[in-house]
Amino acid sequence: MKAAREGDGDEQGAGPMYVVPAAAKPPEADELAGLQVRVDDWRLPVVPAEEWRQIFVDAWRMHRDFSFDPAMRSVDWEAVRRRYEPLVARVTDRYELDDLLGQMAGELGILHSQVRGADLPEDDESAAPAFLGAALARDGDGVAISRIWRSDPELPSQRSPLARPGVDAAPGDRIVAINGGAVHDLAEVAAELDNQAGQQVLLELRRGGANHRTIVEPVAARREAELRYGDWVEGRRERVAAAAEGRIGYLHLRAMGSRDIATFAREFYANYDREGLILDVRRNRGGNVDSWILEKLLRRAWAFWATEVSRPLTNMQQTFRGHLAVLVDDLTYSDGETFSAGIQALGLGPLVGQRTAGAGVWLSDRNRLSDRGVVRIGEYGQFGADGRWLIEGRGVVPDLKVVNPPRATYDGEDRQLQAAIELLLQRLAEDPVPPLRPGPITPRGGGD
Repeated sequence: MKAAREGDGDEQGAGPMYVVPAAAKPPEADELAGLQVRVDDWRLPVVPAEEWRQIFVDAWRMHRDFSFDPAMRSVDWEAVRRRYEPLVARVTDRYELDDLLGQMAGELGILHSQVRGADLPEDDESAAPAFLGAALARDGDGVAISRIWRSDPELPSQRSPLARPGVDAAPGDRIVAINGGAVHDLAEVAAELDNQAGQQVLLELRRGGANHRTIVEPVAARREAELRYGDWVEGRRERVAAAAEGRIGYLHLRAMGSRDIATFAREFYANYDREGLILDVRRNRGGNVDSWILEKLLRRAWAFWATEVSRPLTNMQQTFRGHLAVLVDDLTYSDGETFSAGIQALGLGPLVGQRTAGAGVWLSDRNRLSDRGVVRIGEYGQFGADGRWLIEGRGVVPDLKVVNPPRATYDGEDRQLQAAIELLLQRLAEDPVPPLRPGPITPRGGGD
């Protein structure tokens, strides 16, 4: 069976399939008439219990075949199969199978192994919660808007629903009704917003002694989480700007994927000419763009151009010349850790915070299961240039260890950020970044 031509495929499969005679070369397009396999009306029976057993065996085999360590870290992998395989017969749904697969993979103690995805059951009838992009709080016998999530002022499309143009809402407003239904507590607000993500909702708000109405479009849970994250980032940025009087920049990388490298480019080039920069990779979920970011930070300005009407422009262009500090914590993961280890190894600046997660054996997505689930195992052991084993099982130890106490963090403090600010201010006092000032221009005939 063979796909017809490159480009015939689509998101649903490989494209048309044909049964053709075995020959030295495939037939031409006009010779394929009558050879296509009809698959549109195929119906394949799937017996879950049998599929789950096959998935278990495939996961076990892919761990054996893809592991970065052929010796399976001295674990008897055949014995592991004999121990866990009988339990497959007791599995009653795909979630339980994932739990079993996770226990089996856990025998190897590889922190970067993962179990996720798959053909999990869904309930299309369950209510989907929606949110207003704000912190709400009890206010007597009602509910008030205590805070609207902040966002980057240069990205109006990222605003909270309550901060969108045309929406008349402000902190302190009391929510009286939603779509005509009176609300008195947070549970009633949640119930009225169920299944309303992306829909126009009529809010009745009370401000001062008068009521007014405004139309808003609530967002789904994933977008609400992004808004909360954006508000947290804006809070860090404002603290750094205030504490350092604009001398130090701040940017946070949530992960190390395509969206995150775009965020880095936008934020880095807005801060490259500051005297200091705090690069925050706390809770970074990983990816694979560490080398791109490290490359930008490794650039060094060795010359500059100057005119009477513009500030100096360095060569290499847009190079950061100041002092760098990187924030890490115990949830800095995967490529966030590789980036942090690179910062240390290359001497680009101190790490501040807590030891990172310790997930350093890299992996891929090539070992998918039959239902598109993933039971990934570390495939590429990571070593320093001197041959040292890196990160996996150890994490990256910061140069300056600082703990964010839970209660203080809940109250709005960020001791790790404050430590990074103080560290950079001290370095700026001890080792100021020299300004770019042109020397005297030699007159014609004046020699060197």
